[in-house]
Amino acid sequence: MLGTRPLLQLAADLASGTTTSRELVEQALAVIEAPGGEGSRAFLSCNADRARVEADASDAMRKAGAVPSPLAGLPVSMKDLFDVAGEVTTAASPTLADEPPATRDSTVVARLRAAGAIVLGRTNLTEFAYSGIGINPHFGTPRNPWDRARGRIPGGSSSGAAVSVTDGMAAAAIGSDTGGSVRIPAALCGVTGFKTTVGRIPLDRVFPLSNTLDSAGPLAPTVTCCALLDAAMAGGDVWASNTALPIRGARFGVPTTIVQDGMDDTVAAAFHAALDRISEAGALLEDIAFEPFADIAEVSAAGGILGAEAYALHRDRLAAKGNMVDPRVRTRIERGAKISGADLLDVIEARAGIRSRADAIGADYEAILMPTVAIVAPPIGDIVASDELYAEMNPFILRNTTFGNFLDRCALSIPIHEPGEAPVGLMVMDRTGADAHLIRVGIAVESVVRRF
Repeated sequence: MLGTRPLLQLAADLASGTTTSRELVEQALAVIEAPGGEGSRAFLSCNADRARVEADASDAMRKAGAVPSPLAGLPVSMKDLFDVAGEVTTAASPTLADEPPATRDSTVVARLRAAGAIVLGRTNLTEFAYSGIGINPHFGTPRNPWDRARGRIPGGSSSGAAVSVTDGMAAAAIGSDTGGSVRIPAALCGVTGFKTTVGRIPLDRVFPLSNTLDSAGPLAPTVTCCALLDAAMAGGDVWASNTALPIRGARFGVPTTIVQDGMDDTVAAAFHAALDRISEAGALLEDIAFEPFADIAEVSAAGGILGAEAYALHRDRLAAKGNMVDPRVRTRIERGAKISGADLLDVIEARAGIRSRADAIGADYEAILMPTVAIVAPPIGDIVASDELYAEMNPFILRNTTFGNFLDRCALSIPIHEPGEAPVGLMVMDRTGADAHLIRVGIAVESVVRRF
């Protein structure tokens, strides 16, 4: 299936003539349009005609010897935060449906097109990207590929992005990560997600949530796939540096502070089995107290930087159209009104000290290893039926990933579950700006923990 095949394998098939870009696009469109499938919930819009034209053009260019990158001719999906020329960016909110169409592509979209990728359409998300659950009452919630009969949450906010990959609606997807919105759906749905260091990938013409914390990143089958997409979006050399770091002798820190609390049996079993495999491969694992995590939880209890910036962005919109917003999202945004300027300055000052302490603790390790999410995906129906359960589950699901955003670190979520079992992600977190190093570490870790 399209979304489970590594991008370099698809690129090799295109190069050999085994398939064509048009055939890949048609495969993706067939899944998107399949009756009873998740296409109508995963995608908010799909420009099938344009995708076919671009695929035919890519095939013609390939015959002429013009192949701009390994992404050439591959269909990708875009989270509905990124401007695409001629289309309205809605952030999955009816409050933005009447906004004028974008006049040009965001830099992310433009760079992917320049690399030859085919942008199929815009994927669903939690309204305004403000939740780790992935539920959207306006446009539906795409169901997690695991236990689909019962219907489990996909994780958020990049819900449609993850499902577009798992179901073969796209070869890969582009999402955003402010508190875990790439890594959470990647972990819960069983794909790889890459949270990049803030500022490496330009966010012009991308609908914001927090100017301080927002980052863009890919969801794809493997770490190498993510590196390919990252290289195109960042215009850098992460892909050129993607040889695996030797895992024998590598040192990894395993935090015992907070991030392992509340793990369910499935996550605990998968996490400890992955650590065992990494150790058996010759890496050195060390349990470490990571007190900065406790400090982050304390200083962010009132909403922190994200709460303040989200409220500043949306307060006028809520005043004018608040009745159109998902009440659960609106309630979270409105909490930001209680954060004073002095409170925000306190958090900003505290953040600098916490980051410094975290850097000192992590300096001796190649990366930090922890569960991406402490539980497997709960049923959609249970969350929808209970405001109390939603209020409990949302911060719990966001807990581990949010630490990386506060520290402005780069991080991967790598699938570690057994085939057919509930998806579980291993988070591999590296230092600020160490994205190229993280890719090398991630490829090495993936080679020993991935079970399918």
